[in-house]
Amino acid sequence: MNQAQLALLRSQLEQRRDELLGQSDMALACGRDLPVSEVETSPADKATVRLLNDLALEAAGHNVSQLRTIRHALAKFDDGSYGECEECGNPIGFSRLQARPEARLCITCQTRAEKR
Repeated sequence: MNQAQLALLRSQLEQRRDELLGQSDMALACGRDLPVSEVETSPADKATVRLLNDLALEAAGHNVSQLRTIRHALAKFDDGSYGECEECGNPIGFSRLQARPEARLCITCQTRAEKR
């Protein structure tokens, strides 16, 4: 990959990292643990509130996982290993990295991993 391609991919990763951090900051600024508070209502309403809170917690966990993956990819820029497959060491194609800049594996290794 050339320097312009690397700069583009790094920019995409940094932008996504900033979006995820912004979402985390917004959640903390709300000052509440759960997005919907339980009030004395019918059992059906309570079930809906629990479901909404479970979905919000799951989304927050997903965001944390994404943030961890993006930070790992950005760290690979620093050590010069960005764009190399973590399994076989071959280059990850630019088109794959455009679609998933945080990709850790080349298409071949990713396919093999998904079949396991």
